[in-house]
Amino acid sequence: MQEILINSSIHEARVAVLEDGTLQELRIERFAEASLIGNIYLGIVGKVLPGMQSAFIEIGLPRAGFLHVGDMRQAQQENGTAPIEKLLHEGQVVLVQVAKDPIGTKGARLTTEISLAGRLLVYLPFDSHIGVSQKIEDSAERERLKEAVELITKTEGPQKGGFIVRTSGEDAQPEDFVNDMKFLVKQWQEIEKKTHVTPAPALLYYDVSIGQKVLRDLVNEKTSKILVDNPHVYEELRSFAEKFVPDSLGLLSLYQSERPLFDQYNLEAEIQDSLSRRVNLKSGGYLILDQTEAMTTIDVNTGGFVGRRDFADTIYKTNLEATHAIARQLRLRNLGGIIIVDFIDMNNPEHQAGVLSELRNAVKNDRNRIFISDFTELGLVQITRKRTRESLAHLMCETCPTCGGRGEIKTARTVCYEILRAVLREYHQFKDAKEFTILANQSVIDMFLDEESEALALLGDSIQKPIKLQLESEFLQEQYDVLVK
Repeated sequence: MQEILINSSIHEARVAVLEDGTLQELRIERFAEASLIGNIYLGIVGKVLPGMQSAFIEIGLPRAGFLHVGDMRQAQQENGTAPIEKLLHEGQVVLVQVAKDPIGTKGARLTTEISLAGRLLVYLPFDSHIGVSQKIEDSAERERLKEAVELITKTEGPQKGGFIVRTSGEDAQPEDFVNDMKFLVKQWQEIEKKTHVTPAPALLYYDVSIGQKVLRDLVNEKTSKILVDNPHVYEELRSFAEKFVPDSLGLLSLYQSERPLFDQYNLEAEIQDSLSRRVNLKSGGYLILDQTEAMTTIDVNTGGFVGRRDFADTIYKTNLEATHAIARQLRLRNLGGIIIVDFIDMNNPEHQAGVLSELRNAVKNDRNRIFISDFTELGLVQITRKRTRESLAHLMCETCPTCGGRGEIKTARTVCYEILRAVLREYHQFKDAKEFTILANQSVIDMFLDEESEALALLGDSIQKPIKLQLESEFLQEQYDVLVK
């Protein structure tokens, strides 16, 4: 069963999705840096890059958005994709939608293939296509839904545009689609009117709040309750549910206990754990996750797990358990892009096949598109997961000012040797100096006074100048300065 908890304050909203009592997904929206995905802008072409078949679009944000020719509906022609320089020029006004939030130093990823998401349908105002979500796998159901939407489109639908049935539309009846269709078409008509009277760059449409997205996108037949701890947000969601998602009305409840909602479900500690490199498995094994700009690596280890039978069986059991932990961490941390998993080496092909099957089954509930490769020659499994938002770590953390993101700092001894070289450089530059003073962190000063006292004395004798030590309590271990007097 699925429970959804919505914690809202004046500065941020947090949504926790629990499945069978376990935290599987966490969404955070900080009002100072809300997600832009789904927003529609009237932009101005800033620069066209024929070599990259891309363009930078000014949409009124600090960083220009990025538009690739592959994301332009205008580029798709019968004889192939038209070059971007034939479609866009500097200063041109263009209607775009955000497909991916700005991540790191990259601006928002844009598309001209505009879509508006409703409860059951996605409206495509520039495309006559009628489709069904790939996550609805039953072929008979897919055909039934497609025929139903095609019939409604002909009789009650708009003059132009197409629709895609969302996963939430599975088992829906034709009449269920009518209100959704009318709402989306009206919404598009209002956006279209703004394009004629609004000067670019401008925001024309922004997607619903994170709480409303929960009702629209996350609620399904497995959802047993939706708890909201803010009375104002609760009333807002009730009003939204009455209008657009009536099935979720009976699930909504206002949480009124004095104990904070996330504390009641012991989620704060789990959120902290989701930022840790190490994830412990119940068997005694563990995962090590390292996230970089380009990819994420996950290393599986047996740890203290000793199986009852042979070692191969221990490895297999650990890897099987790891698949479910990996699937959970991908969702919980919102890891995207390339993920490399280093399972414990297995020589048995049946064990490898079993682990792959278990992993593919474990990610079935993931809402992001995922591809999982077979084992490579090096025994690695490659995963790609669609990245649309910042990962949890990038959202909640920043680069460590001490180590600069390395995850390590230089030892006191290493810093001592750097300082000795710096003193020697200063001596060669200022040979008339009377003395040198080293300003350093406590641990470095202690090293000079103890284990490296001889090295400091030898340097002083070599340059025939006194070298003094001075503690600088504000300095970090790698920081130092050499003063010349």
